[in-house]
Amino acid sequence: MPIAAASQLRSIPGVVSICAIRATFQTARSKPAWASLWKVLAICQSRRARYCGTRRWMTGTARLGDGSSWGGICGEYFATDRETRRILRSRAARPARPVLRYDAPSMDPRPAIQAQALALGFTAVGFARAHLAPEVRDRLMHFLAEGRHGSMGWMTDRAEQRAHPRALWPEAVSVVVLGQNYGPDDDPLETLAQPDRATISVYARNRDYHDLVKKRLKALGRWMAETWPGTGIKVFVDTAPVAEKPLAQAAGLGWQGKHTNLVSRGWGSWLFLGEVFTTLDLGADAAEVDHCGSCRACLDVCPTAAFPAPYQLDARRCISYLTIEHRGPIDPELRPLMGNRIYGCDDCLAVCPWNKFARAHAEPAFAPRDALRAPLLSEFAALDDAGFRALFSGSPIKRVGRDRFVRNVMVAIGNSADAALRPVAQMRADDPDPVVAEAARWAATRLEDAG
Repeated sequence: MPIAAASQLRSIPGVVSICAIRATFQTARSKPAWASLWKVLAICQSRRARYCGTRRWMTGTARLGDGSSWGGICGEYFATDRETRRILRSRAARPARPVLRYDAPSMDPRPAIQAQALALGFTAVGFARAHLAPEVRDRLMHFLAEGRHGSMGWMTDRAEQRAHPRALWPEAVSVVVLGQNYGPDDDPLETLAQPDRATISVYARNRDYHDLVKKRLKALGRWMAETWPGTGIKVFVDTAPVAEKPLAQAAGLGWQGKHTNLVSRGWGSWLFLGEVFTTLDLGADAAEVDHCGSCRACLDVCPTAAFPAPYQLDARRCISYLTIEHRGPIDPELRPLMGNRIYGCDDCLAVCPWNKFARAHAEPAFAPRDALRAPLLSEFAALDDAGFRALFSGSPIKRVGRDRFVRNVMVAIGNSADAALRPVAQMRADDPDPVVAEAARWAATRLEDAG
């Protein structure tokens, strides 16, 4: 039975490209010639050029009868169209014995995946095994045992999955780790010196990054599944129990600094992370090493002393946790330390010396809305539920809800030392939400002696 060469199949009318080819040597005694298995992956324009009946898929390089070589994917197909079968038979070479070999290790899919990821808009790409070192689990369990996760019970509920990627998905072999630059175009700490205005974390000043990153992750995963059919794919961004920062370090994107966040030599502190878990064996890039040295900038700048030691975080004192994750009243001892930070905190990120290599993002969805660059606290204090939802539609801020948000605003007003804001706080002293009302009374009391 004939073996088709790349040059011969490429000349078939309607075939516009071929990703990989392989044919199975058959004798007429075992099967009729027209029913022999052809392993062909081609993009065809001809209406009658159809291939179906996939049995299995492999990745690698197909070496063909004419000496040519194609890297890509090989699958088993039956040629079902009569005209296509006739063309294949008439154009195929007829060697005395089969010469096709399949050499999977010779093909490295990583350059193609990296190129596709960058084309989709990601700014950093790395590859890691679906495995984490035991010390990652040890650190996580110590963090939880010390109660430093605060009220984030979901961290304990799925701790084992967070510590072991294959506990989340046993079939995973490799992880493609993606970084998305969101570097600011201004000083993110500038508004801290304007106590009548609110400081909002850089990542939350426009559209919710989860939506954009997940859309791109799905596009990359879809492309991988189409390029390597039969490949299992799962995508994650922040909301799943994935140890994103240790995986990013294992993939060479950066390292976990003393503030426990990722630091990149190319992008500083400003990378969103997402992952594609896959059954493909992609190997692993060299893990990044720690470049913090003796620097303590991120530890010393923290307003609430949320770092018990380098590389350790107590979320219960972290302003990002207090303003986003924490429900209920904020500890009165911590309130004066929060300043005007009403949603998140960028202090430890912004002071990192590696930001000298950071670049402002070029993503329109991340461009700060003018209304959120330096907003007045008094305007936020007046928001009811409908107004809050309208203002923050499509924003990550929306998920905390109006009550938690206005609670944070009241704390910031109490720290403003601006007597003109005392009536604003008093206006919320009888708020239907008791947590907001208590924070408003605290703020009004703090401003009694403000000049």
